[in-house]
Amino acid sequence: MAEEIKIEDLEITDELIAERNSFKPGETPDDMTPWMRPIVSIIDIINLWVGRITCLLVIPIIAVMVNEVVSRKLFAAPTDYSYEYSRMLAGAMFMLGAGYALMRGVHIRADFIYRSWSKERQMTVDSLLYMLFYFPAMLFFLWVSYEFTIKAWLTWERSMDTAMMAPLAPARTAMPIAAFLLLIQGVSELLKSLYEMSEGRRKLFLRILPFYIVGLALVFVSVAYPGALPISGWWGSLVGSAGLGGIEPEIIGLIMLGVMLFSIFVGFPISFTLIFLSFVFGAWGFQAKMAFYLQTFQFNATMLDDQLVAVPLFVFMGILMEKAGLMERLFMAIQLMFSRTRGALFVAVLFVSMIFAAATGIVGASVTILGIMAARTMNRSGYDVRLAAGTITAGGTLGILIPPSIMLVVMGPVLEIPVTELFQAAIIPGIMLATLYMIYALVRCWINPDLGPILPEEEQPDTSPYYATEMALVGVALGLLIYLVIRGAGGGLGFIPLGGLIIPLAWVGVMAGVYFWSRKAKPGGFFFSDLWYEFFLGLVPPTTLIAFALGSILMGWATPSEAAACGAFGSLFLSLAYRKLTMTSFYDAMIKTLEITVLIMFLVAASNFFGAVFSRLGTPTMLTELLLAMELSGTLVLIIIMALVFLLGWPLEWVPIVLIIVPILVPTLEALDVNLTWFAILVAVNLQTAWLSPPVALSAYFLKGVVPEWDLKDIYFGMMQFMVIQLIGLILIFMFPQIALWLPTYLGG
Repeated sequence: MAEEIKIEDLEITDELIAERNSFKPGETPDDMTPWMRPIVSIIDIINLWVGRITCLLVIPIIAVMVNEVVSRKLFAAPTDYSYEYSRMLAGAMFMLGAGYALMRGVHIRADFIYRSWSKERQMTVDSLLYMLFYFPAMLFFLWVSYEFTIKAWLTWERSMDTAMMAPLAPARTAMPIAAFLLLIQGVSELLKSLYEMSEGRRKLFLRILPFYIVGLALVFVSVAYPGALPISGWWGSLVGSAGLGGIEPEIIGLIMLGVMLFSIFVGFPISFTLIFLSFVFGAWGFQAKMAFYLQTFQFNATMLDDQLVAVPLFVFMGILMEKAGLMERLFMAIQLMFSRTRGALFVAVLFVSMIFAAATGIVGASVTILGIMAARTMNRSGYDVRLAAGTITAGGTLGILIPPSIMLVVMGPVLEIPVTELFQAAIIPGIMLATLYMIYALVRCWINPDLGPILPEEEQPDTSPYYATEMALVGVALGLLIYLVIRGAGGGLGFIPLGGLIIPLAWVGVMAGVYFWSRKAKPGGFFFSDLWYEFFLGLVPPTTLIAFALGSILMGWATPSEAAACGAFGSLFLSLAYRKLTMTSFYDAMIKTLEITVLIMFLVAASNFFGAVFSRLGTPTMLTELLLAMELSGTLVLIIIMALVFLLGWPLEWVPIVLIIVPILVPTLEALDVNLTWFAILVAVNLQTAWLSPPVALSAYFLKGVVPEWDLKDIYFGMMQFMVIQLIGLILIFMFPQIALWLPTYLGG
């Protein structure tokens, strides 16, 4: 039952992960072929320990970024190393953790079709694709990245982005190490797949394996060392020049796009599929070696992208906020505040979901925790299951849109838009959608009170006779606190030293003093109820932290990476203050941060490589010219694109859509003068809608997992009501772009 489920025991931070491996590192089944067991065990243990050590890089990343903020803002002495160290550490973190992520099974799969196959078919397809896609790609990546890194060490190449001119060789070394770890982990995964097969099929693969290894070695030597083998001349003519078969590069790009869309649905990890296809079609369309080096350049660029440093930091902040247990306390307080109102629990769910969305952009975590907190009380209070399920799942999806959204952090570099601008543009649409959800739920309860009855009298709190006055005063006090925090984050309270910190804290002291004084003196019978204490402890700390982090970004006081580091640092102290942080939970937060960071960032690098090859073939330009020749209006093209994104959102997660599909569309959008900031928000709301649209609708499965007594059909019906509301919100933003663009314009002066 839902009430028996403990949040800390759930895997709720990995909705992007298709299927974790069932093998425990270092442990192999007794009936596995004897010679396989030590190979699998040793490789898994190597990558396990690499992952355990690599996740610790979160700490120095936070440290250097917080040090930069403190040095620059308090002592007017910006450092010359924080920028370089933070991006190099973050880049090394996701690269070195890639082998661990493969061992844990956390690289993204489009498993919509894959999951319906038998185990035998899954393992057969995996084995074939490891041999055809994975090993050639990783072998050439190891070779080229090794040469690239050796050159950096021999010439002591330096960064030209800052006055520090930091050497690049140490960070680049992570690439060949990562390629080697991925290559050997692929051996382990192949052997695991062979073990899961029937004996007859396993023997067939084992007979083929020696011939495969010899063939792969011949291909590698022929490409890496031309002239070393008799077949080098023939092979060189095959891969050394462009345009094999007389097909134009633009048409090769179209074939590449079609093969990619087909291949990712086979169920193999998308990152490695993209890398292999980029190699093959790059060699076909222009030149093999150019394609190989293009991959290294793209991975190197992703490693050194300073905007993407915010990804692990915001993920870490969200996981720690979740572990602090603040949401449960806040939910109970909101529930009691509106206990005399029909649909009080709907209001509580949606209010908490907005706060939680700003703390963590992880939909699975939001839906799961909201379900655990609310479902039992809703059932006991006689709430309508469909409306309850819709409220929980819709509220959980707000994390995609409301800043600091991980998706917007990733989308910024893709569209070449400052992440700050995307955060500004997402605030009003996010609040608008949450408000529409709340209005819909309350109107339904007003029309039919049985959908959300008033809580039983015994569950209502004891309050003073002036409860409305209590609510009004608390609302004004909190509004002023949020205003002071945002002003302080923007430097508006700098008329006294550390004013941005001292003044909000002083106001918190005034609020606490008035609360305790009213309870003791009870002037005219007025006093603040007990529920406000719980409300304060549940709302003010996370809201203050989020407002400070987000406000510093919006007001230009700090970069997204700096604000994320300060937010992660603050969430660490919150967890300590609420006595929720142990060494075990702290380490668990770091390892989960590594897993989510790798699955996002490795796909960012792979999709950048795919996009670079695709652009080099000239296909985006051809498609743009074709669409412009059709003389379609920009509005119609945008409607077609939104329909495509909506349909792809059913079987695919947001990561491949944002990183693979969106970049292909950008040249056309630019040619039509579409505002890319507005387009980014349309995509975000569109993908939020996909979370609630059958047949996949992962939110339904997260909720069903923690509330098993709710029928999946009722959950689907509830979600579809709110999906309609999301579509209405999407249409409003489409028709009135200023909903998204007003705030960036205003803050931009």
